[in-house]
Amino acid sequence: MTAPSALPAPHDTPLDLGGRTALVTGAAGGIGRACVVRLAAAGAKVRAVDRDAEGLEALAAAAADLGGSVEPHVLDLTDLDAAEDAAAGTDVLVNNAGLQLVRPIEEFPPDVFHTVLTVMLEAPFRLIRGALPHMYGQGWGRVVNISSVHGLRASAYKSAYVAAKHGLEGLSKTTALEGAPHGVTSNCVNPGYVRTALVEKQIADQARAHGIPEERVVAEVLLQDSALKRLIEPEEVAQAVAYLCGPQASFVTGTSLILDGGWTAH
Repeated sequence: MTAPSALPAPHDTPLDLGGRTALVTGAAGGIGRACVVRLAAAGAKVRAVDRDAEGLEALAAAAADLGGSVEPHVLDLTDLDAAEDAAAGTDVLVNNAGLQLVRPIEEFPPDVFHTVLTVMLEAPFRLIRGALPHMYGQGWGRVVNISSVHGLRASAYKSAYVAAKHGLEGLSKTTALEGAPHGVTSNCVNPGYVRTALVEKQIADQARAHGIPEERVVAEVLLQDSALKRLIEPEEVAQAVAYLCGPQASFVTGTSLILDGGWTAH
């Protein structure tokens, strides 16, 4: 009987993305910025995509100081053709860009609903569509979609965001099924509330929607269902993205990596 080949221990297989090109959307701040820094530190050449030109330049300068390679790419993801073109030649794709508005459905502006779905669901589809031919051609690729606990659970007053994230979960699973024969994995990372500008901007809207003071929003609304009573840091999410790009996760595809502090344990 032939013994199975020995697999390297996790500590023997650090993330090495040397020679790989990664693309991260929403890269100028928050989770996106942390992902750019982490992937660049692993040796990837990172295309940092955002509409914030100043934020991208600051990110590129900071990454250069750390020895990473970051290529700023100013792009509004509502330009879907440009988004698809930007993904050509990508080995690692991180769909992160997002926006949020907290309103009851009957007060939710239809144009904002359309924009949220465009940026957070249709643009990821177009980016994946642009990236897959190169990934398939080389027999390797990693698609990581920054979803949310709201890709698995709903909250009131977030119809567009919840709809987009639920759709992203389905898109990610479909990508996993189609990509598997070609060496491409696709997964979601599902954080709870992350310490980002996007979350901070929600506080006033949440206070108004729930009729409570802003100082009560974090404890009574944002973290009400979380067993761990703190916000998750962007760097923690970036480490989860790095794990999904590494050799230890080569058999992980079509799933959701939940970082919600116990929210979905209820």
